[in-house]
Amino acid sequence: MKRTIIICLSLIMICLLSCNQVEEENKVESSFAHGADISWLPQMEAGGYIFYNDKGDAEDCFKILKDHGINAVRLRTWVNPSTDPHSGHCSAEETIALAQRAKNWGMRVMINFHYSDSWADPGKQNKPKDWEGLDFNQLKKALHEYTKEVMKGLKDAGVTPEWVQIGNEIPAGMIYPDGHTDNWSQLAELINEGYTAVKEVNPDTKVILHVDQGNNNERFRWWFDNASKYNVKYDIIGMSFYPYWLEGKPDYKEIINDLGYNLKDMTDRYKKEVMVVEVGGEDNKPQNTYEMLRAVIENVKAVPNNNGLGVFYWEPEGARSWSHYALSAWGDDGRSTKALDAFID
Repeated sequence: MKRTIIICLSLIMICLLSCNQVEEENKVESSFAHGADISWLPQMEAGGYIFYNDKGDAEDCFKILKDHGINAVRLRTWVNPSTDPHSGHCSAEETIALAQRAKNWGMRVMINFHYSDSWADPGKQNKPKDWEGLDFNQLKKALHEYTKEVMKGLKDAGVTPEWVQIGNEIPAGMIYPDGHTDNWSQLAELINEGYTAVKEVNPDTKVILHVDQGNNNERFRWWFDNASKYNVKYDIIGMSFYPYWLEGKPDYKEIINDLGYNLKDMTDRYKKEVMVVEVGGEDNKPQNTYEMLRAVIENVKAVPNNNGLGVFYWEPEGARSWSHYALSAWGDDGRSTKALDAFID
């Protein structure tokens, strides 16, 4: 009898431990961001592009994304953009309206301040036209006021971004020439103005700093060592991961371990959370892109202490037939490719 009781108690303990482990895993999974940057969506819809679900029925792009596991969106904003369908739009007003839609679909929101009138990336960080001719103190004030104005606009619209990027892919800085890494002290001041403006409106919003080539640990150590040296304020380290854009176009399998190492090294070295805020693979190789995405997701989830927060595909809906961009996750038939299934758990 005594032995039976002991066995029963042991089984109960095992069941309780298993239940707790499953509950913890579910909690981590529900907080992990399966994201997509969909900033092209308003232009695509305005131009008459029709999105189709897996059954071939026309459907709202948000519904299709959600059915494929996407629970968060990333939206860029430009200061005074043009009306060009591919390199324009993304004004504060358009971004706020899209953020409202995302919230209505139950999605989390990341806002990406480029601090430019068009694309900002490692190859270009052009100052907004309205900010040209300002001295450095005036430039800091303009950045602060613009950031705060957009954040207040979002708040007034009922949207509280969970994350905000100060700059987009800024390995050599932003808002050239004032914010170039040739002058780290000035770059730090500009970033801190953005950080402060965000926190003044929404203290709980986490600020991301974003560098490209997430597999390049040397690049990240150099950048964030300097960020530490100059007392740059931020909460999360954001990375891009695009094998397609690297020299030699390596297959992801050749460098995925480098990404995994860098993710863990960043959290260990700087005590920060990490995210892959941009990733993408070739649309005509959907199986390879699917496998790459699964590998990236698993590497981010493997960061110790749940410090890997999520993965965002850049413009999965930006079909090549409309955008001429080769790294979407959409086919010529108007449907998502196998690649997007990687976000379905």
